[in-house]
Amino acid sequence: MTVAIAPSETPEMPEPSETPEVAPVSPVAEEFDGSEWSEPSAEPVESVDAALDAADVSPLVARDAQEFGAYARTGGWAFGLKVARSVRPGGQSAGETPKVSAKEFAALADCSPERVMRYYKAWDKAADDGVVPHFEALAPGAEVELPGADLWLTYYSSRSSAGSERGAAITEAAEAEGIRPTKALEVAENPTALRAAIMADPSTARAARHALLDRIKEDPDLQAELARDIVRTDDLKKAVAFESRSADRVGYVRQIAESGQVKTPAGQTIDAPVDLRQEAERHLSLLDELDEDEDTGEWASEAYDTLKNLVVEAVEADPELRVSERRTKFYSSLTKATKAFEELTFDDVQEFAEDDMVQQLEELQEAIASCITALRGARTSPE
Repeated sequence: MTVAIAPSETPEMPEPSETPEVAPVSPVAEEFDGSEWSEPSAEPVESVDAALDAADVSPLVARDAQEFGAYARTGGWAFGLKVARSVRPGGQSAGETPKVSAKEFAALADCSPERVMRYYKAWDKAADDGVVPHFEALAPGAEVELPGADLWLTYYSSRSSAGSERGAAITEAAEAEGIRPTKALEVAENPTALRAAIMADPSTARAARHALLDRIKEDPDLQAELARDIVRTDDLKKAVAFESRSADRVGYVRQIAESGQVKTPAGQTIDAPVDLRQEAERHLSLLDELDEDEDTGEWASEAYDTLKNLVVEAVEADPELRVSERRTKFYSSLTKATKAFEELTFDDVQEFAEDDMVQQLEELQEAIASCITALRGARTSPE
């Protein structure tokens, strides 16, 4: 049976944000601030030959020992019980119960009603989970078996922001990460301290970067803001362009190694020769061994240039592929030239026509005629 302390015996230790008017508090209350319980370090004690006789101990010492035991075993639950058995639930009138309102209880305790309500809400949540009795089952002075101290932090938050929608979201995220919500809420309430830590400590900056990358996946507004910040900062814009080029080159190497296919300089997709694919796999293994934060630019450029040269050599070494490559390149150039010519418009040509334009078109006409003659000659010449 856990000993619960009567409300008038030991005042509650105020949080750092509150300055109580009443100075004297018990040493035990000073050690426990309501938000986090740390067991005092044990010092070696001399063994005793016989059990201590309670009659030989001062009642004040015995009371302190009982208070210490209650805090050591239950932490904030001892304070929660004081509130739960003394503060009437909402909707219950003063005439129905000897309990008082949270405001009245706070006045008697010489602390803020908000603080009382944080204990009230923590007990309420625990009662909904079946951990402790509901308020209605508790009368002033009632004694109940209290849960262990470690469980208190599951329900209690010393941060006033925890009750807001923002605070609830931070609490949920903290629990998903396996940390105490009070820590996350404290950081969220002090962005200046967060900025200072990021600016001063590389590991904190990396943690912040990873968190931002995780968040922007589900936050389109943040995506847009970061994108604008990047394009407006020349150094960042250059860095993004460099990393993008490196990523494309790594992708080129990976495509060859994993699919076994490669694009020629003219744009044909062919099966990569065995030696080319093996070289791609070797370079890819080196790239994959690099640490996440290690610069891949130099390694990616070396792998990309090596494979590009091997592709050119493979094309030149295969007579049939070499002819196909030249044919594809010719068609590509012809298509581009055709599109460029089709883009010329002659609406209101009389307003901007010049002799130089006519001369360039006549030269182009002669070049096209020469091309046609060469192609026809190649088609009719004996093989």
